[in-house]
Amino acid sequence: MSEKECYCSSCGRELKSKDGILQEDALCVKKDWGYFSKKDLEIHEFVLCEDCYDIMIAGFQKPVRILPKSEVLS
Repeated sequence: MSEKECYCSSCGRELKSKDGILQEDALCVKKDWGYFSKKDLEIHEFVLCEDCYDIMIAGFQKPVRILPKSEVLS
């Protein structure tokens, strides 16, 4: 996979991009696991498209905390 391609880790769909810049938003997660886990010193990364994110959070026992955003900085 080149740096210009980005795929959802759940559904496998290629996310829309133009000239290496994503044209849709996605959840990008990077977790450095520590000593108190079963994944000591591993780094896990994944990307979820918005639809797969919505499916994932629908199964949460505690809802996602959603805060308002008043401005967008470039």
